[in-house]
Amino acid sequence: MSDNRHIGSSLDDFLTEEHLYEQANATAIKRVLVWQIEQFMKEQKLSKAAMARRMSTSRGALDRLLDPNNESVTLHTLQRAAQSVGKHLRLELVG
Repeated sequence: MSDNRHIGSSLDDFLTEEHLYEQANATAIKRVLVWQIEQFMKEQKLSKAAMARRMSTSRGALDRLLDPNNESVTLHTLQRAAQSVGKHLRLELVG
């Protein structure tokens, strides 16, 4: 007999039970932020080199920021990226 304990449960419930929720949530947030930054760069016709200059950083650092699999991005870097495209980074705790 197969293990059907997850049938009918939500994805959040499954990920929580498997101790994967926080990691999956962090990865999803990072991917959304990267997508948004890239969209703003496209709207403003900003190359990666120009974006890096606006952020006062290197092209390599920008590449790491835009890599959705790189989890070592700081809030300061995200804030500088947002400011560089004329936006504000907003974080909130929800319960």
